[in-house]
Amino acid sequence: MPYAAVNGTELHYRIDGERHGNAPWIVLSNSLGTDLSMWAPQVAALSKHFRVLRYDTRGHGHSEAPKGPYTIEQLTGDVLGLMDTLKIARANFCGLSMGGLTGVALAARHADRIERVALCNTAARIGSPEVWVPRAVKARTEGMHALADAVLPRWFTADYMEREPVVLAMIRDVFVHTDKEGYASNCEAIDAADLRPEAPGIKVPALVISGTHDLAATPAQGRELAQAIAGARYVELDASHISNIERADAFTKTVVDFLTEQK
Repeated sequence: MPYAAVNGTELHYRIDGERHGNAPWIVLSNSLGTDLSMWAPQVAALSKHFRVLRYDTRGHGHSEAPKGPYTIEQLTGDVLGLMDTLKIARANFCGLSMGGLTGVALAARHADRIERVALCNTAARIGSPEVWVPRAVKARTEGMHALADAVLPRWFTADYMEREPVVLAMIRDVFVHTDKEGYASNCEAIDAADLRPEAPGIKVPALVISGTHDLAATPAQGRELAQAIAGARYVELDASHISNIERADAFTKTVVDFLTEQK
């Protein structure tokens, strides 16, 4: 299981595709309460065109969970540090929810490292203190099991949850085993990040994907983000928050088409 020491934190990562080939790189960044396994539906298709780098955001999966609070600067610094460790000069980036927020900051602040960016089920400002402060407190005091029944139904439509109980069980298992301090500290990073003033500064090609039924990062917020970025493409899928799983085929095609089209 490969790890890299980045910014004083051991980050778990995985590479698919020909690591030492000539294909361009894409970095995939997970949402809050998940890990790099969330990208399993996309890996095979992306690996036909890219060297695919997935990683567990600090506080998630098999990465370390140092004491928080965390910041968006740390989350972006972790990506850049991991790229440096692996000698990746430039990469495409695709992030969902918290990972998408990381992508906004990377594209706005570090355009020299980013080729194209896919910002999925996210916004330049996600939620509010009324959401994040009590959620962080509950994670720390009651643990992840106490949050699961409230959070997971917001990730998928009711039809999907009824239709795919095995998928839901796997996702719930990852969620409840997320480090509670890591989860809470990432809640604080999201709460402190308002990138709306920076989004118009994004000059790299951008794709924004929203889910029609997403309550966490609404289609209105997705459209607002896309409108703030000159030339950005906006696509809305018939899904809730974790659209890359609920509408895996449509999501994958949308992202691959965007990343592979000729400039």
